[in-house]
Parts: sequence; structure tokens; C-alpha cells
Amino acid sequence: MEKLIEYILHFGNLNQQQIDFIKSKATELELKKDDYFSEAGKIPKYIGFVLEGVFRFCYYNNKGEEITYYFISENSFVSDQQKFDAQAAATDYIQAVTDCKMLVFSKKDWDEILNTILDWDKIAAKITHKCLTEAMDRRSPLVSEDGTTRYLSFLEKYPMLINRVPLSFVASYLGVTQQSLSRIRKNIR
Repeated sequence: MEKLIEYILHFGNLNQQQIDFIKSKATELELKKDDYFSEAGKIPKYIGFVLEGVFRFCYYNNKGEEITYYFISENSFVSDQQKFDAQAAATDYIQAVTDCKMLVFSKKDWDEILNTILDWDKIAAKITHKCLTEAMDRRSPLVSEDGTTRYLSFLEKYPMLINRVPLSFVASYLGVTQQSLSRIRKNIR
């Protein structure tokens, strides 16, 4: 819980009563590896703050291939924010890559925080902006780079993920086949 509060306080000031109110609205949730936090075709139930674990964002292209385009790990918020806010069906999947522990807020609880804490909308907007900026930075690199360059960039940006994420997801994220990724990794060693 303290990691969540510490994270939020980077974006605005809260008094103890407000902090206690936020804590009272958070619920612990554990997901097993491969469980979905949010699924295409369903309305997202929660906004979550990751305490332990890794999630991936993915979708299926028109050929039915699963495409991973984003990873999130500890001390970050995870949600399909637009669909959550609008209470509309998601178009992508958010899946646990590892066993995960998180704090979650339902739509009702999130709205209660928004309606109770003065300037929460500004704090939430700053958090959302940071998450979107990170998402743009973390999205799969442009295809104009070759596979080796993309893999080296991935290693540089996410050194903590490479041993936690299956290579099939890394290959999908990089836009290469698993065989190509194996060759790239072999050539780098």
C-alpha cells in the first residue's frame, strides 16, 4: 500500500485523511500467470497498481496472430483507461505474464475518490499523462529498425524484463519470429 501512496504523492499533495480514504478504496488482487486483467469484448472492471509481476498488452491482428505491444511491471498503474472511464468494451487484452499482486480500484471506488478528494482529477490526469508517455516510449519500435537493433534497444530499456517474459512475447513485441529472435540472441553472445 505504501508503494501506491508514494507513487501518487509524486503527482500532488494529499493530507492523511485523503491518503486513508484512498487506502480504504483499494482492494488487493492476485492474478496467476496467464490470467487476464482485462479482456477484449468485456468492460474493464478495475484500474490497478502493480505491486509484483509483469503484464502485457496484446491484441489479435486480422490474420488471427497475437501481437504484444506493451509491457508493464511493478510500481506502475495498469488499465485500459479510456474503456474503463467510458465503461465500454475493451478491444485489447491485458494479461499477467507472471504471477501478479496488485491493488485495484473498481469504477465505483475510483469515482468516489474523484468526487471526494479535491484536485484528484488533476493528480489522476498527471498519472495518466505519465503512463501514456511511458506507453508511447515502451511501444514496440518502428519496423524501420532491424531486429538486432530493436532487441538491443529492448535490452537497454527493459533489462529487468528479459528473464521474466517468455521469448515468444518478446519476439511479438519486436515484430520478429521466435526463430529470428533466437538467431539474434545467438549472434549477440
